[in-house]
Amino acid sequence: MTTAVDTTTYRDALREALREGLRRDPHVVILGEEVGRYGGAYGVTSGLLDEFGEDRVLDTPISEAGIVGAAVGAALAGLRPVVELMYVDFAALAMDQIVNQAAKARSMFGGQTGVPLVLRTQGGTGRSAGAQHSQSLEAWFLHTPGLRLYVPATVTDAHHLLLAALREPDPVVFVEHKALYTTRSDLGAHAPPPGVSVRRREGRDVTVVTYSRMLHRCLDAAQALAARGVEADVIDLRTLCPLDLEPVVASARRTGRVLIVTEDTLTGGVSAELAARVTELAFDWLEEPPMRLAGEDVPIPVAPALEEASVPTPLRIERAALRLLGRRA
Repeated sequence: MTTAVDTTTYRDALREALREGLRRDPHVVILGEEVGRYGGAYGVTSGLLDEFGEDRVLDTPISEAGIVGAAVGAALAGLRPVVELMYVDFAALAMDQIVNQAAKARSMFGGQTGVPLVLRTQGGTGRSAGAQHSQSLEAWFLHTPGLRLYVPATVTDAHHLLLAALREPDPVVFVEHKALYTTRSDLGAHAPPPGVSVRRREGRDVTVVTYSRMLHRCLDAAQALAARGVEADVIDLRTLCPLDLEPVVASARRTGRVLIVTEDTLTGGVSAELAARVTELAFDWLEEPPMRLAGEDVPIPVAPALEEASVPTPLRIERAALRLLGRRA
């Protein structure tokens, strides 16, 4: 059982969850490019090879289709693989294995078997990694029935949601934001289960709905709004499948205004689905249609200033909330 500890990083919280999972369940194995001797592209698996050996922490060839395909087969055969894809962008190379094989197995075999696979991957901007290494592609996976989708924003959620993913009987896509690995906070002993949204800040004037790195930017914006007399109710979804909108609807009934903030692109993105559902569920209480603030519909630039301009910033979030309230920015 995890207990509260001194401050730790998002990266270390993930590593400890993997270590706990490996110790608890002999069927858990880790595989991916450079997850062993190098310790993972972002250092999450550092030290696990020495502790658990090459039979359980496997360095693979550079072939995302091969890595995920092998993991699907291993899961069907009784193992519980944890795959690391170095960038979420590289999931494009393994989409058949993810969406046509892993996601469909339980239905295709009449519930007789599933694919208890955890696909850890890294998304988002913040490292000037360019258009092929900086996307937020969670909408791809959200579109596919049969996949669970976890998007932790905090150190505690990174740890506990990964532990929860390691218990799931079906595939989980676990998207870690690459800009969060060095964030530091206390690691709580407990966290709500997947499918439970959490209010991170209480307010009466506007409901702000978000997840992953954008949570931190929304909280910064909420602090700036408070200085102007506006109190934002900030809700962290934590997981997109299962999706818990009850706190969002309850908040919308109080505030009458909902701002949805995501890093993925505006067109066809997660914000579109959330806006549609909020409209359906809370229409009678809304003073204004839900407003979306999302990533620009452009390939992510390399230049730091342009990269930053392509996604919501605290200032843009603050100004969007003020517009929704009919106030000058």
